[in-house]
Amino acid sequence: MHPFRIHVVFNANSGTAAGLTPASLGERFAAAGFDATIDSDTDRPLQERAQEAASSQADIVVAAGGDGTVTAVASALRGRDKTLAILPLGTANLLARDLAVPLDAEEAIATLRDMQPRTIDIGEVNGRVFLHKVVIGFAPAVAAGREHLRDSPGFGTRLSFLRFFWRRLTHPQDLRVTLQRDGADNTETLRVRSIAVANNAYDEELGRFFSRRRLDRGLLTIYALRHLGLLDLLRLVTGMAVGRWRDDEALIIHEAHEVRLSTQRRLVQAMIDGEVEKIRPPLDFRIHPQALTVLAPVAQPGETAEDCAIASAPFQERASA
Repeated sequence: MHPFRIHVVFNANSGTAAGLTPASLGERFAAAGFDATIDSDTDRPLQERAQEAASSQADIVVAAGGDGTVTAVASALRGRDKTLAILPLGTANLLARDLAVPLDAEEAIATLRDMQPRTIDIGEVNGRVFLHKVVIGFAPAVAAGREHLRDSPGFGTRLSFLRFFWRRLTHPQDLRVTLQRDGADNTETLRVRSIAVANNAYDEELGRFFSRRRLDRGLLTIYALRHLGLLDLLRLVTGMAVGRWRDDEALIIHEAHEVRLSTQRRLVQAMIDGEVEKIRPPLDFRIHPQALTVLAPVAQPGETAEDCAIASAPFQERASA
């Protein structure tokens, strides 16, 4: 039996990658029975490295990094007959959590051979792939401020960020958007603090924040936050903690296959799977059902065995001699 060929796109700058080296990763993949090529060249653009991995002879391409790394690799694999695996080395690791991938790097590698292929949906905004969500308004502004202060660690930096966050919370900057769902016949104008378009819907689940059991419903979910003060924030956080937040009066929730967000601003800050960038409106969203194959340890909660019957044999049983 030959070992499966793995191409690892390793982002050594990810939040929890400290202490890992290309050599140590190669040893761990070899011990798990994989022939791994480790790409750790952070001097090259991540998108270029992901495209190279997608064009390689590897059976599986591993995104070893945070959510941004996973999205970049998934974008390169779109339309190709390859499987994505996740080695979660970021801070949030949102897709890894949804798929129940172990967050410990050593455990994730050790169990990779027993994982099962699953097909999940891909979101797209203005031609750019996203796997989790795209947010404009309050959240990207706060994230951009956090990034600006990241290079100066210490108590003073934390205090500066708290002051910045408080100013953004107490001095609202509303965003006027025109929301179009599945065609011009379903259009409304909203004044919001923030609006998010998610790849599938978040679940109400005790103690879990922004988690999704289903990644293959083929629907975008729009979450518009009409207002956000301190009491709203506390109420929403509490609601998410206890698993009851969807009916909060500050939220408007819709579902659609295609979405257009328009605003009079020339550019808007958007947070795409955790990465903040500026995009020129309108923002056109689409969902591509089951367009990506990923590895996950087990069937997700709420699914039947039949849901995961396709390609469900562990990798060691499907290796060719």
